[in-house]
Amino acid sequence: MLLHLSDLHFGTEKKPCLDAIRLFCKQSPDIEAVVVSGDLTQRAKFAEFLACKQFLKSLKLPYLVVPGNHDIPLYHVWKRIFYPFTFYEGFFGPAEQVLATKNFYLIGLNSIRRRHHTKGEISLAQIDRINNRLHKAPVDKLKLVVVHQPFYTPHKSHGWKDCPKQARLALERWADLGLFGLLHGHLHHTGIYNLTQLFDLKTTQPIWDIHAGTATSWRLRKNQPNSFNTISTTGEVTHYNFHELKGVFLATHISD
Repeated sequence: MLLHLSDLHFGTEKKPCLDAIRLFCKQSPDIEAVVVSGDLTQRAKFAEFLACKQFLKSLKLPYLVVPGNHDIPLYHVWKRIFYPFTFYEGFFGPAEQVLATKNFYLIGLNSIRRRHHTKGEISLAQIDRINNRLHKAPVDKLKLVVVHQPFYTPHKSHGWKDCPKQARLALERWADLGLFGLLHGHLHHTGIYNLTQLFDLKTTQPIWDIHAGTATSWRLRKNQPNSFNTISTTGEVTHYNFHELKGVFLATHISD
């Protein structure tokens, strides 16, 4: 099983949620790895990255993270222009890494650009790099790309304004390489969408766009609760919502 967290926003974190995630990990021996799909911090401060690092280490599990738009400086213009990923890389290393576990093959993709505020972007070189990694991926593992901004959002709730412009091209390149899905955050909403149908891809295999809500921040949107996802070795996605009174995350939905 894979634990999919997102939008931790350290600096605005809720301690009860942190404690509940630690308890969940302790009580779930089948978790192979933790994925955080961006926005580890609120304002990309040293203390926030340190707190996030300490939290992830406390879970005592392998993990893969990618940066979100909150993980580069916003108000320190000089740092944003010349050293946007200094603190991120100091604590977590390169922004695009690969993690292989017994049943999962996870590929990090950095969609954050210093010239954008919230919008994601991916380059042709990145598309090629993911393509090569998917080619080399073991055939017996569930293959997932981890990237902060989603490739699809329902128009009524958000529109396309933050989706990477190269999303269609990327999916067309990756469609026949055994990609199961993409793990996202950014919107603070859960959701699962069939990209094969939405983009009319020429493949019979569904590629899923899997969105996670904010796992630990009080920055909730439209009364959405704190939440996270799990992905089973067979690809079932389960949403967990935080129960304020009980202080635990409870399963609310299992994908078809």
